[in-house]
Amino acid sequence: MADDIDEAVSQALDEAPERNFRETVDLAVNLRDLDLNDPSNRVDESVVLPSGTGQETQIVVFAEGETAVRAEDVADDVLGGDELEDLGDDDDAAKDLAGETDFFVAEASMMQDIGRYLGTVLGPRGKMPTPLQPDDDVVETVNRMKNTVQLRSRDRRTFHTRVGAEDMSPDDIADNIDVIVRRLHATLEKGPLNVDSIYVKTTMGPSVEVA
Repeated sequence: MADDIDEAVSQALDEAPERNFRETVDLAVNLRDLDLNDPSNRVDESVVLPSGTGQETQIVVFAEGETAVRAEDVADDVLGGDELEDLGDDDDAAKDLAGETDFFVAEASMMQDIGRYLGTVLGPRGKMPTPLQPDDDVVETVNRMKNTVQLRSRDRRTFHTRVGAEDMSPDDIADNIDVIVRRLHATLEKGPLNVDSIYVKTTMGPSVEVA
């Protein structure tokens, strides 16, 4: 399997036409034999990529006090209770924030307020924050999330996820794909039998079958 992935990644990178921007490398996963109308069958997993995503990941932290101060070094933005309330009153600003942010992290004590003020915006987008427990290190949590991608099928048989960038080595991208495939096999009810096919491609390049 690992050799197949390596080969597919190399082919996808080689065949990608020259572009004047840095392309991402994405994985398309096609599922089968699953009733995705039943939410318990849907894929919804966070996966830490061993070689990183190759992209900037936007992370916003909701925190107060000492945690907020420490988060400022690593997060793209840190919002306190007052800003949270303001967002609750401004639907457009909340939607903009949700659209441009990959992940939210929040002190566990703020989760109830976040549900109240932002639940209707973040919930449907699958962007509800990861709760930060009192003994969790916010710096460590944010840095880990910078290398994290979401596998989320919703009710569709085909879904996509980022696995790297075109200037990463094929080996590093293949390692990332390997981790994702293993997680899928472990998560799905019938493991590999629920995977119809998997393709890798750069943003504008051709798709190459991995499995």
